[in-house]
Amino acid sequence: MKETVNVSLKEKMAFEVDVNGHKIIIDANEKVGGENKGPRPKPLMLAALGGCTAMDVVSVLRKMRVSFVGVNVKVDGELTEEHPKHFYKMHITYEFTGKDMPLKKLEKAVDLSQNKYCGVTASYRKAMEITYEIKIIEK
Repeated sequence: MKETVNVSLKEKMAFEVDVNGHKIIIDANEKVGGENKGPRPKPLMLAALGGCTAMDVVSVLRKMRVSFVGVNVKVDGELTEEHPKHFYKMHITYEFTGKDMPLKKLEKAVDLSQNKYCGVTASYRKAMEITYEIKIIEK
């Protein structure tokens, strides 16, 4: 199986990225000749990790018939100081909102994503430390 994206220069430092037929604009900030028309590429790595694991967790929780009001996944990344600047650590915070949610099932869903299903986590873990925590917001 192969995945492909296409990245085309539009103007200055803005590029149009075609991902599965969906177009997004990425751009640099003004300090390096961009116009801030879209996100930078490195933060999209955080989005890829958050999106991948969030989809896994929600899918598993639905199969377990765990009811929840909301799921929010926050991903923080720490960059090296030297060039090429790259992430050396990412931390995921899973926030579950609901009433009387079973912690064991939440932990199981996150564990399955982290250790079995999320391909982004599997790829990133080869290059950096990935940590996570679970927070429950009673509502």
